[in-house]
Amino acid sequence: MSKIEKLRSRFYQKPKDFTWDEMKTLLEGYGYNQIEGNGSRVLFKNEALGHSIKLHKPHPGKIIKGYIMSYVSKELKTLFP
Repeated sequence: MSKIEKLRSRFYQKPKDFTWDEMKTLLEGYGYNQIEGNGSRVLFKNEALGHSIKLHKPHPGKIIKGYIMSYVSKELKTLFP
């Protein structure tokens, strides 16, 4: 099992300690590129699919909130069933 496959498996278990760096790596593994916005806003864009995911970097910590995990999970399951 590759690193990205392990990360995908971990993500879909909805852990309470999933970090921003893990989310970035996960989305890059699905073909998304990070585009910095103003402040903590970040756009992840998959040019091949013409799809974007808009997120805010967590602060002051680096742990992703549960509602963001659910949102990203729903988006990815729609595109990559």
